[in-house]
Amino acid sequence: MSDELSTIVQARLTTSKAPDDAFAFVVVAGPDAGLRYVLDGTQAQRVLVGQGPACELRLADREVSRRHASLELVPGGVRIRDLESKNGTFVGSVRVHDAHLAGGELLRLGATELRVERAGDASKRQSSDIAFGRVTGASLEMRRIYPLCAKIAAANVTVLVEGETGTGKEVLAEAIHEMGPRASGPFVVFDCTAVPPSLIESELFGHEKGAFTGATATRKGVFEQAHGGTLLIDEIGDLDLALQPKLLRALERSEVKRIGGDRSITVDVRVIAATRRDLDREVSANRFRDDLFHRIAVARVELPPLRARKGDVPVLARHFAEMLGASESALPAALLARWEDYAWPGNVRELRNAVARFVALGESSLASAAAPARDSDFIDGVVERNLPLIAGRDLVIDEYERRYVEHVLDAHGGHVGKAAAASGIARRHFNRIKSRTRKG
Repeated sequence: MSDELSTIVQARLTTSKAPDDAFAFVVVAGPDAGLRYVLDGTQAQRVLVGQGPACELRLADREVSRRHASLELVPGGVRIRDLESKNGTFVGSVRVHDAHLAGGELLRLGATELRVERAGDASKRQSSDIAFGRVTGASLEMRRIYPLCAKIAAANVTVLVEGETGTGKEVLAEAIHEMGPRASGPFVVFDCTAVPPSLIESELFGHEKGAFTGATATRKGVFEQAHGGTLLIDEIGDLDLALQPKLLRALERSEVKRIGGDRSITVDVRVIAATRRDLDREVSANRFRDDLFHRIAVARVELPPLRARKGDVPVLARHFAEMLGASESALPAALLARWEDYAWPGNVRELRNAVARFVALGESSLASAAAPARDSDFIDGVVERNLPLIAGRDLVIDEYERRYVEHVLDAHGGHVGKAAAASGIARRHFNRIKSRTRKG
């Protein structure tokens, strides 16, 4: 692995209270004696320790497992967890599976010994930025990743973006593209869940005319379409296991071969992969290839759920309201307070839709907001039809999205790009909603 790649951290975010201290782990015995690693809150929520290439604290000791243990900053110290290692994790002479370190301990992993030291105040090293491109948030959980994202964007490496549905993975991927050296090139999105399994290989790599029934013309795949730019492979965790080695080969060789073709085509593409799945668990369960995981996780960022982003709900709500042409004061304080107490299972996407509904439907007071959309004639009509819950809910969502698309397009003179930007979602997703809600 190149020096550039090895210095890019594979990051997950801390979603608990901010740590007060940084800690240094100094190797005092073993093949890596003298190595010093500082855990200061700018890395992962869960930093991996072991021999494997996915480990940020990587050890050469052959008695250490590929994923031996994990480290996590917590208030007052560091949590260390053994990851079912072969030779165990020891604090002093005691074998531990899950322990809290306060500094001064001696760790033993295989034949390697590490001294744990306090290394100063971590809170002073947090970023003061409140946005990275179109990714917005003033919470500590978000501010911590902005410097990392800037470094990743400039480094032009493969990135894995993880997070629950609705956390904004595609928006972050676009921001990384727009803030990086390929900003003038295309940004192409391929969603592994939106294409029938039988067509995924053709969509990825293209096909020649006559390669299979229905192939009436030669077609470029998304790798060729993204040449000179960035390819986002969305929901990569859902990619069929049989196709994963073909994707790995394309990534490693920077070339593709169309179905039915007899020559390899060189492509210059930066790949960003996104997933809602826990790929570490998928690899352990043999549902995702270990070698492909290492290839896509050169840089790694996990977006926290909205419920863990303390203070971001009012910031985002006002931001979305402003993007929709409303003033910040259009959202009553009592409504924002109620929203702050909500768990937001749909994350940022659900909050954006709630703000859009409030703005688009003309609710101008807390009283009207407190009487939700269930009081409207339309929803009453759906309820009275005695449909199954899911069917009725889909009708309501479809109607809301239809009204919303019409409203935001009208507000921006029919300009799809501006309407999508104002909606806070990717243009591809906006077009998908628009086409679906305007059928018939």
